[in-house]
Amino acid sequence: MDIMFSSDKLQALCNDSAKAQKKYSKKQAKLLRRRLDDLSAAPALDAFRYLPGKCHELKGDRAGQLALGLEGGDIIMTRPITNEYAADYVSPPGETLQELLDERSMSQAQLAERTGRPKKTINEIVQGKSAITPETALQLERVLGVPAGFWNNREASYREYLARKEEQRQLGKCIGWLKELPLSFLIKKNWIKKCDNKVKQVREVLMFFGVSSPAEWRQVFEGQRAYFRQSSAFAIHRGAVAAWLRQGEIQARRIETEPFNRVTFLSVLHDIRPLTKEPPQVFELALPALCAKAGVATAFVPAPRGCRASGATQWISQTKALIQLSLRYKTDDHLWFTFFHEAGHILKHGKREVFLETSAYSHGVKEEEANRFAADMLIAPADFRFFAKQANFTKAAIIEFANVLDIAPGVVVGRLQHENLLHWDSSCSRLKKRFRWVDE
Repeated sequence: MDIMFSSDKLQALCNDSAKAQKKYSKKQAKLLRRRLDDLSAAPALDAFRYLPGKCHELKGDRAGQLALGLEGGDIIMTRPITNEYAADYVSPPGETLQELLDERSMSQAQLAERTGRPKKTINEIVQGKSAITPETALQLERVLGVPAGFWNNREASYREYLARKEEQRQLGKCIGWLKELPLSFLIKKNWIKKCDNKVKQVREVLMFFGVSSPAEWRQVFEGQRAYFRQSSAFAIHRGAVAAWLRQGEIQARRIETEPFNRVTFLSVLHDIRPLTKEPPQVFELALPALCAKAGVATAFVPAPRGCRASGATQWISQTKALIQLSLRYKTDDHLWFTFFHEAGHILKHGKREVFLETSAYSHGVKEEEANRFAADMLIAPADFRFFAKQANFTKAAIIEFANVLDIAPGVVVGRLQHENLLHWDSSCSRLKKRFRWVDE
């Protein structure tokens, strides 16, 4: 059952054992904690009619509400108001059981006799050493009248508390792992929230990566590393690369796409070529929309410092691929070659591989295949041979050729420079558009 509080001050008091003990006596604070734990575990308010605390109906302007007794006051149980119960400690359900036995003047031995359980088992339940099983919960329901659901919920809450306490201890050993990650960048980009202590921060980062511990994080990432070939990006900072890839995956899962269709994707790529002439505010919206029609999620993800990746490809599912692009490009020819290169991986290579690129032209058999696909998609081989044969690489000629192909002049310049037909310091380099998105 959800517990809400009438004020932030009361919430803080009930959620902090130390504050409660300072405000009340140690005994009263412990009783308050038990009452709240019972309330949290109860399947319905009516269950408290059978629990310790002398639950009673209120009258007057509070008619219809219930109150649960405390030493020196009551807990008023009514509809939710504000705030949540998130205590730093959960009392054992055995304490509630013992209090109930005391109220009814029933010994542990008598309860054992009535339930058919060994006295030792009842005593261990009271001490929190043994768990209340579903079978025992049903027996307690028949003997004491308290719903089995209450005991099951109470036990589950207590065991979860013990597990989280152990988790806190284990995560405390993993604080050093945070140094392997671009933590400030992740917080700045709101990929994760900033926590008030290192242990909570470790847990937050683990949830971001979708793993239970740094050991599993390394295992998952080491598995991906096999597909990174000789990528220098991995060598620079594997934590930054892992964070970048993970954020791309998260964004891709939020993008709705049609099931992947090879023919449709090839058609879409031809429609995308004219976008090379458009500014970022246009193609950042148009590109993902076109690719989604073919089952490809396209995500623009800023790269943390240390991650030199310009693009990556992976399959999110059997029917959904991801092309991930960073915001570290200097010129439009690099951006668009990278995009079509990643498209080549999707069309030509397996669904189990992850491809990571750090430069416009990568090496290796599959990388060379993707390079050729990108070059030919942007400028058809016959068209490029014809233009190259003219050997007229002035700005005017390049612009005219680009207009005929309906692509950006910068893409033509980049291709000429890669083929060593145009010097990298040529004044034609000014035809390349420079994007000011760099976020490193």
